Amino acid sequence: MKELTNYFTKKDIIFKQINEIMPKELGSRKKIGIYHATSVKKEFYAIFIVDAKSRFLRKNADDLMNLCETLSSNLDHSFKKKVLLVSSPLCSKAKAYLIENKWSVYIDFM
Repeated sequence: MKELTNYFTKKDIIFKQINEIMPKELGSRKKIGIYHATSVKKEFYAIFIVDAKSRFLRKNADDLMNLCETLSSNLDHSFKKKVLLVSSPLCSKAKAYLIENKWSVYIDFM
């Protein structure tokens, strides 16, 4: 969690509250870090951290969108900012698809 706050502090985003959600709570078996956070500017963030050795493909982007919808319905909240932090290579089509759907994608995490 400390790495997460340090990463966003470098981007001039300060969080007032960060909560981790286990993927099991959303009915997923994926190894992914899921956080929902509130910034000082009262913006609500859904943060997904993917740390894999294989390339992040378009199929993974679809799964991520479904996971975000499940998160929104479980918390009864629609998030203003959706962020994906990836440490593995990212497919250009997956990145374009996420950006088209108003996601922020950062490849340089960790």
